[in-house]
Amino acid sequence: MYYYGAAGEYYAQFYLPYEHYEAPIFAVPGNHDGDVDRANPVKSLEAFMRNFCAREPVITPDAGESTRTAMTQPHVFWTLETPMATIVGLYTNVPEGGEIEQDQIEWFANELVTAPSDKPLFVTMHHPIISADNHHSGSICMKEALDKALELFNTHKEPEKGRYPDIIFAGHVHNYQRFAKHEDQREMPYIVAGAGGYYHLHSVAKVGPEHLKPVPPVFLEEYNVTFEHYVDDRHGFLRVEVTQQKVRGIYYTVPRPQESWSAGARPTDIFELDWHQHKLRTRQF
Repeated sequence: MYYYGAAGEYYAQFYLPYEHYEAPIFAVPGNHDGDVDRANPVKSLEAFMRNFCAREPVITPDAGESTRTAMTQPHVFWTLETPMATIVGLYTNVPEGGEIEQDQIEWFANELVTAPSDKPLFVTMHHPIISADNHHSGSICMKEALDKALELFNTHKEPEKGRYPDIIFAGHVHNYQRFAKHEDQREMPYIVAGAGGYYHLHSVAKVGPEHLKPVPPVFLEEYNVTFEHYVDDRHGFLRVEVTQQKVRGIYYTVPRPQESWSAGARPTDIFELDWHQHKLRTRQF
């Protein structure tokens, strides 16, 4: 909720846009949800907790005319077990670049240790570990937090249990970026999908003496990843499909405000991950 997780913005920014979407919506709060307005101070995450972490699926005062009930997530850190995938949601707090405390890292490591090995594991967070934009860039803090959790995982895991993340999803940066990390015969996508609605899109950083945007694929030495695709001039959304063998992600862009909505959403990027073999295939349109 822009800007300070304001309760009064929930109808316009959440309940109204999703008025005709009947499926549950599991949310990871962002830095604006936890930020506090000094001119009108309230408890950090107060409105988010009321609308997403309610004890019962009630209609909250923030829902306005909507009949959508509040979600009943257990907390701002959560794990969702589905028949096809395990999804871990990490709240990365307010500071630029994010922040995760030691007890939160230990909780995360335990979720890796106990994650089922017979289905893919997705990690979702707000601040991205990797980003090539010119507004926020990637987070060293988030990388260190993930590294610490993986160290704990390696220390405590049993051979027949536990999972490394198969895909890491993030937002925060207002565009779409897809990276691939190749390590120990394992390929892992890092996805930034933050162009869901806020009007101000963030551009990818220009590089080189010509000061031009990069043309993927580009190897980013500082992150040890390949920058494979991005969309920074249109809003869009990512659809993820999971089967017993593969995870398929399709990124769609939507018309600009001045364009006709009859054009509909258009796919611009597809990636497929064989999560058993940890091999990645991609295609752009």
